[in-house]
Amino acid sequence: MEIILLERIEKLGQMGDLVTVKPGYARNFLLPKGKALRATKSNMERFENERSQREADNLTRKTEAESIAKKMADFSVNLIRAASEMGQLYGSVTSRDISEAVTAKGFTISKNQVDLNTAIKTLGLIPVSVVLHPEVSIEVTVNIARSQDEAEEQIKLGRAIVSDVAERERLEAAEAAKAAEQRMAELDAEDEQDTTGQDEAGQDETPAEDQAEAAPAEDQAEDLAEVADDNSGEEKSDA
Repeated sequence: MEIILLERIEKLGQMGDLVTVKPGYARNFLLPKGKALRATKSNMERFENERSQREADNLTRKTEAESIAKKMADFSVNLIRAASEMGQLYGSVTSRDISEAVTAKGFTISKNQVDLNTAIKTLGLIPVSVVLHPEVSIEVTVNIARSQDEAEEQIKLGRAIVSDVAERERLEAAEAAKAAEQRMAELDAEDEQDTTGQDEAGQDETPAEDQAEAAPAEDQAEDLAEVADDNSGEEKSDA
């Protein structure tokens, strides 16, 4: 479907661009949200008549968004949730949760402005993009912890806090993996050494086998020579 963009759409185009999109995307999102118009002759004429006013309004909104973005520099919100020792939440954090937390701190946004592809299900410091204007976005740090004290400690550490047991298990697993890797390297080295030794031994044994096989042949030749001499002596005696 061909449409006229009424505002900048990321990876699609700028205000006033004539673009082609899938019908479902246009009908279910762009058109009902007022972000585009069907590219009919009447709509194109209407847009051209309104272009100057639309561009002026967009510039005003962009300027306001940029001002808010400066005020929200290094902005973060704390969300307290129940979680396991390994840091897995008993539930999840959604875009609605984040928008409500941001709004509670004085900056009103809707859940649709929170760019979150999937719900958050772990403790930690999660960077989340918030769209203040089609051309202005900021990054908000969502600090998810089990208590306010843990939230403050996570800010200091820059990472999620898990229990001592979970941390110890993580370290033990890492050490075990390292030991297994070293053992495999040692076994590979031993196999290579054994293979080299067998090759060298094989090279030394070959001449000995040849000598062992040659010895009976020489003894047999000597026996035949003795028999021939005895027979010659007997023939001389008879003569």
